[in-house]
Amino acid sequence: MIRFRRLALAALIPAAALSLGLSGALAQTPSPAPAASASPSPAPSAAPSPAVSASPAPVATPSPAASASPEASPSPAASASPSPAAPPPAAAASPAPVQTADPFGEETTLEAKKVVMLKGTANWDSAFDTLIDAFKALNALLDKQGIKHAGNSMIVYTSTDDTGFTFLAEIPVEQDPKNLPKDMSIGKSPEGKSLKFVHRGSYDNMDNTYEAITNHLDDKKLEAKDTFIEEYLTDPLKTSEDKLVINVFVPLK
Repeated sequence: MIRFRRLALAALIPAAALSLGLSGALAQTPSPAPAASASPSPAPSAAPSPAVSASPAPVATPSPAASASPEASPSPAASASPSPAAPPPAAAASPAPVQTADPFGEETTLEAKKVVMLKGTANWDSAFDTLIDAFKALNALLDKQGIKHAGNSMIVYTSTDDTGFTFLAEIPVEQDPKNLPKDMSIGKSPEGKSLKFVHRGSYDNMDNTYEAITNHLDDKKLEAKDTFIEEYLTDPLKTSEDKLVINVFVPLK
């Protein structure tokens, strides 16, 4: 069973408040300025009154309200600018759970390949060790004759019971090996309409996968043939057992 984990991303945008405490101070500093304008005209007594009326005019023009309004306008702009930064995390979060699901019950058609095969029997207690020994024997033969693999290693289960099973260990090749032992032969891999399932993890946990396959066939009311195929996407001779990735093909009647 594959478990999906969803990653939730939260973006916090702190809001900063701007206080204009200098407005009162700026309002008081211009008031002494009219006194300097009154000092040049002390002779006429009426002159100070226009000077007093002139003093509010400069005070009104450099009003702090005018200077405060430009300062207030950038603050919303600054607070608004971080808000577009919030969508990227949401976009980045969506690909996280994407494409992680393996196909389960996907319809496919197997094509026959030339294979060198080894017949064997095994009991369930030492099943994986027996399969590994079969792959080792096939690889030793191919390596000795300089023949490369033309595909992934496979196990074809031909019969099963409560104590064990019979199987064919197969490796695709493009040329025929020579001097084959009695338990080896050249043949064709299975072909035809099948359902594809994926198993990840150790061989010991294959029971869970096959139980899920059985439930899937029952739900879909599909009838399978007596054989089924395991294709090892990871090399079982070089990969630790808990890291195995295996395609399971179930041929349909």
